[in-house]
Amino acid sequence: MTVADFHGWTCPLPLRDYPTIVLGHGGGGKLSAELVEHLFLPAFDNPELAALPDAAVLQVGPGRLAMSTDSYVIHPLFFPGGSIGDLAVHGTVNDLAMRGAEPLFLSVGFILEEGLAMSTLGGIVHRMAEAARDAGVSIVTGDTKVVDRGHGHGCYINTTGIGRVADGVELGPTRVRPGDAVLVSGTLGDHGMAVMSVREGLEFDTAIVSDSAALHGMVRDLLTTGVDIHMLRDPTRGGLATVLNEIATTADLGVELAETTLPVRTEVQAACDLLGLDPLFVANEGKLVAIVAADDADRALDVIRRHPLGGQAAIVGRVVDDHRGMLTLRTAMGTRRVVPVQIGEQLPRIC
Repeated sequence: MTVADFHGWTCPLPLRDYPTIVLGHGGGGKLSAELVEHLFLPAFDNPELAALPDAAVLQVGPGRLAMSTDSYVIHPLFFPGGSIGDLAVHGTVNDLAMRGAEPLFLSVGFILEEGLAMSTLGGIVHRMAEAARDAGVSIVTGDTKVVDRGHGHGCYINTTGIGRVADGVELGPTRVRPGDAVLVSGTLGDHGMAVMSVREGLEFDTAIVSDSAALHGMVRDLLTTGVDIHMLRDPTRGGLATVLNEIATTADLGVELAETTLPVRTEVQAACDLLGLDPLFVANEGKLVAIVAADDADRALDVIRRHPLGGQAAIVGRVVDDHRGMLTLRTAMGTRRVVPVQIGEQLPRIC
């Protein structure tokens, strides 16, 4: 039996010296990656899990299904532009869509804290049902548990999704090639800063609103128009920089970003500056990253911009054959710097 090799855990920090779990272990950064690599993967070892995709694509009879699961512990439960309920639907639908799947069914598990107001739960469930209807998916099974007062922060939600993958759709890091273009479907950091603006009591001339939304329609448009897509990801925990670092590592290639092309709302940048945060590492919940063949970059950009959620899409970088496994940024001054994966997470509890 394969067991977790804790003694093999190495820099940047000796993780074997952590006697307990810390918030950073769930943040999508280096602590999360080490936990997955040395504990979960050896314990649950199988080919489908080893690639660590947003969703597993499984051969079932003559067809293929995608399956994904995610848990939501966001605080506060309601935030500008959304709630934990619709966020749970959008997040799982998007994980399926990033594998090219058409979402079909969801399960939902509620972990409720004793003392949660019934009206609050009703609002969450209503928003969740509305999001599922809008996305065209059915919530077909579920579970409810209640924990002692003071132990659940109101409500946690787990969702699992199943979708159908069409013949010929193959997306993943093995298809990424040097020269590929990197696109984002809109402005960066909107969701994370919408949540943090509420937590920190920040006020701006224009309200910061979460971008939480289902993206499978946009992906469907890209696929049906024949754009040569090599890989899709949604930049949630850890933001764009973490996602691109993961792609660079998995594909064993380099990724270069151009700072002047990155779309960031003025109010989001201002909030990041106030809090000492980098929008490259702030989560979105309604944007995608597309790696496409260089010759198809302009066509992909046009398809995304014609979708209601993609009006501010941009080509922000390219895949290169040097500095493999690394993400770099070409600054507005013309210099280039490495953008490493963070140890933990800038913003805990934002999804």
